Order: sequence, then structure tokens, then C-alpha cells
Amino acid sequence: MLLALCLGFMLSQAFRTLAAMMAPPLAADLQLSPAQLGLFAATFHFAFGAMQVFMGVGIDLHGVRRTVLAAFPFAVAGALLSALAPGFAGVIAGQALIGIGCAPAFLVCTVFIARSFPPQRFAAVSGTVMSLGGLGMLLTGTPLAWLVASTSWRAGFIALAVASLLAWLAMWMLVRHSPAVLAPGGDARRETLPEALRRFGELMLMPHTAGIALLAAVTYASFIALRGLWLGPMLTEQYGMSLVNSGHVALIVSLISLVTPPLFGRLRVVGMERRRWLVVFTLGLAALFAALALLHSLAATIAIALAVALLSGYIVLQYADVRASYPDALTGRALAVFTMAMFLGIALMQWITGLAASAAHAIGSDPYTAVNLTIAAMLAVGAIGFRRLPSAVAER
Repeated sequence: MLLALCLGFMLSQAFRTLAAMMAPPLAADLQLSPAQLGLFAATFHFAFGAMQVFMGVGIDLHGVRRTVLAAFPFAVAGALLSALAPGFAGVIAGQALIGIGCAPAFLVCTVFIARSFPPQRFAAVSGTVMSLGGLGMLLTGTPLAWLVASTSWRAGFIALAVASLLAWLAMWMLVRHSPAVLAPGGDARRETLPEALRRFGELMLMPHTAGIALLAAVTYASFIALRGLWLGPMLTEQYGMSLVNSGHVALIVSLISLVTPPLFGRLRVVGMERRRWLVVFTLGLAALFAALALLHSLAATIAIALAVALLSGYIVLQYADVRASYPDALTGRALAVFTMAMFLGIALMQWITGLAASAAHAIGSDPYTAVNLTIAAMLAVGAIGFRRLPSAVAER
């Protein structure tokens, strides 16, 4: 079951990182500005993140199978709409549909793990699933770059639509129905929608949720902003690499990002020690993006991109922190809120960096310096906020 669910997660990863290879031809074909490219990449994540609460409620009320099977066809429809779109508005509408369709893809995996494995194995299993799901990023490296360069960006969307349909069929055949959660108090009745929404509200008002959400909004967002949007344009426009060669770099970055989450997931850190390491790793990531902004050479850009991919695996420790910071009865909803913060953060970072790039271009400055300094600043704010805001003392 978990492997079948990972197929949906893989396609979700492919959709969220396709902009890196599609951005140059898409911008040329539709005459898009950097700000519009940022909006193009962000729309998927805005829709994805905004739907997390509803997907979390859906999973609790109707189970993993029904929720993911009902949502994922929207991703197929969105990919087809994007492929056929006559202009920018159609592509944006397609991205929104894809975001809605992929919204439960990651959450169903984390909820399934939380309910099927003991807490002490959560980080390790989550890291493995992140690596498996990350295989989708390999599709948007060299393969997508070759397809787009050989045909068009529209063919890329058609290929992903077909792959998404096959993933939906696999989940339909292999994923079994899971029971809904019980109502508060544990009586043998299904929780109602008002009860589910009220418990979401209670969770978001817990004092330690703010720090968790703030850090969630910037960590994975920084990696996706680089790998999923700006890496391709940086390499092709700033250093003159071909689209296919930039796809090779993206492929290597993706491969490294697949290996590191299981390694970080095996770190023997718990409670406040784990939270201290989260701050240290996040500030380290901010330093890498600052270096990417200041060191203007092809070799340095590639080396730092690889270093970002290597360090990004620590993000799996955030899942363990969330798992340990809330009671078992709120695990599914806590992961939904965390995932919502994460992907709304991706959308916000891609949108803001697009605006930063356009502003820098308007005054004659290097847009990619502005992009990377913006990412570094947002990471620093997230780390400081996580350190200073209230925290749950979790020892699991």
C-alpha cells in the first residue's frame, strides 16, 4: 500500500519541480517576465497548501484510499489543460488544478506511516518514503529537458498527465480502504465535519504550532525554489548552458536529495537536541544560499547546488519533531497543518523571489543574486523564529 501511495507522491514531486526545465521555453513562448514565472511555479503550491486542511479532514472522515482517489484525477485534468492552454491564464488554471489533485499525495503517505509504524521509526521510514517520492524529481531533470528540447513544453505536460493516470490506476488497485477516525472521546462513531474542523482550530492555536509552521514554511521551500524553479534559468541564462546540460545538473541534484533523508532520519537526536540541530542546519542552508548569491561562477553555482541538495535531507527531522510535539490523537491533523505551512511557504518563496528577480532586473542588477539573497534571508528568519517562539518539550 505504501509503495502505491508513493507513486502519487512521485508524480507530485515531478509536478512541483517541472518549472526548472520548462521555465526558459515557457517564458520564450508566452513572453513571460520573471515575476510571472514565479507565479507559474507558485500556483501549484498555493493550491496544494490551501487544500491541506480539507485533505486532512477528508482522510480522517473517509480514509486514505477514498481521499486520494477522489483528488488525483484533478492532477490529470490540470496537466492536460496546461498542455492545451493558449496563454498564461490557462497554464495558471492548469497549475491550480494540478495542485488540488496532488494535495493529498504527500499527506496520505505521512499519515499512513504515523498510523502504521511506532514513533521511534517515524523519521527513518519517512526519510525512505521521501527518497522514493523524490524519484519524481528525476523525471524533471534530464528526461524532461530532453523531451522539451526535442518537442515542446506542452509535450512535457502530456507525458506527466499519462503518468498521473497510471499512478491513479495503481492506487485504485492496490490501496485498501482504511477506517475513519473515531469521534473525540473514542466512542464508536465517525467524527463529524464540524468536530474535525474545531479540532484543527484547537491545534493551530497551540502556542508551539507557530514556530513549527514558520520553520516549515522556509526549509523545503528553499530547496524547491532552487531545484524546482531557478536552477535551470540560472544555468542557461547566466552561464549559457544548454537546456539538456542543465537537466543533467538538475538530475544530479535530485539524486543527491534522494540519498540524504534516510541518512538524516537515522540521527539519534530527540527533544530539544533535535530542535537545536534543526536551527543549526537551517542557518547552514541560509549560508549556502548567501554564497550562491555572491560567488558568480559556473563551478561555484553547481557545487553549491549540490551542497544544498546534500544538506536538505535534514528536513526529515522536522517530521519527527511534529510527530513528537502533539498527542497521538492529533497526529494526522498536525501533519496536515505542517504540510500546509510547508507548501504555502514554497508558494510564497517562489512568488517573492520572482518579484525580487523582476525588481532587480528593472534596476539593472543581477536577478539571481536578488533571488538567492531573498532565500537566505527567509531561511534566517525561519530559524530565528523557530528558536525564539514557544516549543513543545518532546522527547520521542
